[in-house]
Order: sequence, then C-alpha cells, then structure tokens
Amino acid sequence: MDYVIVYWSRYGNGKRVVEKLQTKLQEKGANAQVFKTDEADPKSLPEADTYIFSAPAEAFNVQKNMRSFMKNLENMDDKKFAIINTHGLKRNWLKKMDKLLSKKNMQKIAEVDFQVGKDASSGNALMQGWENKIQDFAEKI
Repeated sequence: MDYVIVYWSRYGNGKRVVEKLQTKLQEKGANAQVFKTDEADPKSLPEADTYIFSAPAEAFNVQKNMRSFMKNLENMDDKKFAIINTHGLKRNWLKKMDKLLSKKNMQKIAEVDFQVGKDASSGNALMQGWENKIQDFAEKI
C-alpha cells in the first residue's frame, strides 16, 4: 500500500502524530510519504492508495494553510482519504475536513481526532493515550 500524508502543524503536535503514523504504516510494510502543506503541490500529489490529511483547529476552523490546500486539490476523483484533526477544545473539525474533501469527489475511509491540552503527564500537548489511537487508526486504513 502507498500512502501520502499531508499535514500542517504549528506547535509540533500534528507533526508528532503523522510521524508516528508513518512509522506504524511502514511497520506494516507500506510506503508512506509525508509532506507539510508548503512542501507539496495540491495540483499534483504523488499517486497513492490512500491520502491522509492532518490539520489542527485554529480560530474555530480548520487551519487556513490546510483549508486552502484541500480547496486547491485537483484530479482526486474517487481517491480514498483519511483525516486527522488536533484541537484544544472538545469540538473537532473533522466534519469540515470531510466536507472539503468530499467536494473533490474523494471517498473517506477513516478519521481520528486528538485533543491537545493540559494534563498531569503531558503538559500542553497531546493527551495521554494518543499513541494507541494512532495504532487503531493505522489498522483502519
């Protein structure tokens, strides 16, 4: 299986998530390429079996760089996608990401969100147990 992972991260939580996901996918024997939004062209992404998009919530929306990237995707008809959202509030933005990608005639296969916040073991970072959520997500895709 070939995966293309496109992400945007301000504080490094999203980057940690996609790097861990890449490792899990490679352990399964898959090829997983990772790009930050400014390293990839939404009009000519590499071919893949599944495209994964990861973005934080910011200003009560999907982060603007990723939102723009998804709006500018081309030639994605019938391609499979999975989405990841990191957020500080209890509300995630997976539905907004799904809507943007569905407008490109893509087919969703999985989604996961990660709340970021203060807890005794992590400080202002990913909440405890996030690695297990990545493992479950990797198995779905």
